Amino acid sequence: MSQALAKAARLVLMGFDVDGVLTDGTLYFSSQGDEIKAFSGLDGHGLKMLQQAGVEVAIISGRSSRALQLRAENLGIRELHMGVADKRGLIESLAKSRGIGLTQVGYMGDDVVDLPILRACGFSATVADGHDEVKSRVDHVAARGGGRGAVREVCELILRAQGKWAAAMAEYLE
Repeated sequence: MSQALAKAARLVLMGFDVDGVLTDGTLYFSSQGDEIKAFSGLDGHGLKMLQQAGVEVAIISGRSSRALQLRAENLGIRELHMGVADKRGLIESLAKSRGIGLTQVGYMGDDVVDLPILRACGFSATVADGHDEVKSRVDHVAARGGGRGAVREVCELILRAQGKWAAAMAEYLE
């Protein structure tokens, strides 16, 4: 088993950045100033599968957005944290409140501002179009880009590493 898979096998909580990970990183604003985001259906289903398999999902973003709030509600994600300046401190707090160590926590980010949290977690991942400084320091670099299936790829990697992939697929193959 590769080192990345071994680390992913221990995860109880997996966190995700938004801009550049759950989206392609493009920021859209309406003429009224409303922020508009495009999310991948593939990624969304991957997040649901991960939750159904018993891995808690957290979304941690430096920005706040009504669109993100609606997406998290749609996916049943209770741990939504927006406008977070200290992502590492937040993930440490989430781990402590659950009585787990950071080796049981993962995070997926794409830019240098995510390096403190990525380096703190037991498993780290980024998107194919992530910053080179990030790609050189994480456990897994997805083949797909942000907002285009990279999150789904990581969700499936975690499910496979934990031996939960067959169960996750069973309802679709009956």
